[in-house]
Amino acid sequence: MNIVPASASTLGTNPEASALPLAVVLNPRSGREPLAQRLSVLRRLFAEAGRQHAFFMAERGADLPSQAALALGWAKARQGAVIAAGGDGTINSVVQTVLPSGLPFGVLPQGTFNYFGRAHGIPANTEQAARRLLQSQPRPIQVGLLNDRAFLVNASLGLYPRLLEDREAYKRHYGRNRIVALFAALATVLSRRGQWLIEIEQGGQRRSARTSTLFVGNNRLQLDQVGIEEGALLDQDRLAAVMVDPVGPLALLGLGLRGALGRLGGSEHVTSFGFRQLTVRPARGSGKARLKVAIDGEVMHMQTPLVFRVSPQPLQLLWDGQGPAS
Repeated sequence: MNIVPASASTLGTNPEASALPLAVVLNPRSGREPLAQRLSVLRRLFAEAGRQHAFFMAERGADLPSQAALALGWAKARQGAVIAAGGDGTINSVVQTVLPSGLPFGVLPQGTFNYFGRAHGIPANTEQAARRLLQSQPRPIQVGLLNDRAFLVNASLGLYPRLLEDREAYKRHYGRNRIVALFAALATVLSRRGQWLIEIEQGGQRRSARTSTLFVGNNRLQLDQVGIEEGALLDQDRLAAVMVDPVGPLALLGLGLRGALGRLGGSEHVTSFGFRQLTVRPARGSGKARLKVAIDGEVMHMQTPLVFRVSPQPLQLLWDGQGPAS
């Protein structure tokens, strides 16, 4: 679950945490419950608990950074916490603002996959998650960085960012659910092929590698589900890298099936390893100064070299001590 080891006093013994004012950054487009219902539930529970609170609505994805900044200012002035209500992408966007402040951070998972919330045992149901939040205490958890941008679940380049772009296009036409995401993934695998020749620097050693995807994980639940053993290293101040060889569509489908069965790490076409810092450059002569990457489900372009590392500053997650979801 990549909880950073902490003293016993970190969790469950801070009475002030039970009175933290809550600044909630809410993505109205996330979640299966109607927005009015979610707001009604949260207002009722926060009022019953005597919690001072405020909502900051991000009507568009582009509004998330500004709303997160407003929420942070509100929480700082009241020595409170910032809460992200949305999917993994929403949570990631709010974390960029909150992490440097050191303020407590909570989540109300409302996305399609909710890997971050599920890894920490936080339910997707708004009322259940809010009740758990009100009983939570800050505890430090590990954060990954890609060129100083935080990620909680994963960061990648190659096939995976293209798959996410196609998935979003399918969702706009056919709805946001896991079946649509599955068909989008199949369409991407069957219609596109590609490979990258990259230079990898790790621990002072540099080597070249040819791959269709470089995936860096910071979420043990996701890694365990597909059968990558290095997920256990997340509890040891490390991240886990997974590289997939350039193979044809049928072989990629086979790898997808192995992943669904939890046996991806046993494939001869997959290489995985743990690390604390990893630098990735395009092969010399490729002429690429910027690469398309995906960070917690959001696709963007980044300047090379790409540096993956563990953040020296953990995130102070509001967590009630209950284990991750099975």
